[in-house]
Amino acid sequence: MKSAWSDRDAEAAVGRYVDIPRDLALRVYTTHLLGQNPKLVLHGGGNTSVKLRMNDLNGDAVDVLCVKGSGWDMGTIEPAGLPAVRLDALKKLRRRNALSDEDMVRVQRANLLDPSAPNPSVETLLHAFLPHTFVDHTHSTAVLSLTDQPAGEAICREVYGMRMGYVPYIMPGFALAKAAADAFEQDPSVEGLILHKHGIFTFGRTHAKPTNA
Repeated sequence: MKSAWSDRDAEAAVGRYVDIPRDLALRVYTTHLLGQNPKLVLHGGGNTSVKLRMNDLNGDAVDVLCVKGSGWDMGTIEPAGLPAVRLDALKKLRRRNALSDEDMVRVQRANLLDPSAPNPSVETLLHAFLPHTFVDHTHSTAVLSLTDQPAGEAICREVYGMRMGYVPYIMPGFALAKAAADAFEQDPSVEGLILHKHGIFTFGRTHAKPTNA
């Protein structure tokens, strides 16, 4: 799959969103690139994130995760659709053995920088538990055509080998986030994570690294 990245369009996005951090503007731009490709994302599916520092309502700089909010479409998302959540509070949850969906939502909402922001994605913790600055999750048709087979994991391992980490199917939420983080930590050199019957996570230090082929 060819990259749709354009230096000119990226800089135009940065210029359009002059009141937000550069990395967040680029996150909006790259989210559009993913969301507008139906081979990667159907309407309403997938999610993206970026980690950066922002000022809270007291004016203090804090580390945050800006992650796709519920109800936003990746193809048309605006900065408001990537609510900022205090990152340290999310990372602390990794030490828990269990966390209900209800409590997960409450913790995420309690740590929003803007109390009026939309609910962060149900996969927020998976983004938070990975160390990378930029994280993309898509339901790539090419990947799903492999993972949705009866022997999907074996097929993916044959195709991708050790380039990718592999995560068995788990409903989105706390348990999946921990399993994915564990899979990454087994081999931090992997280029991404294939979630069985659930698509692919890719990540990188910069906006230009993630790919979803």
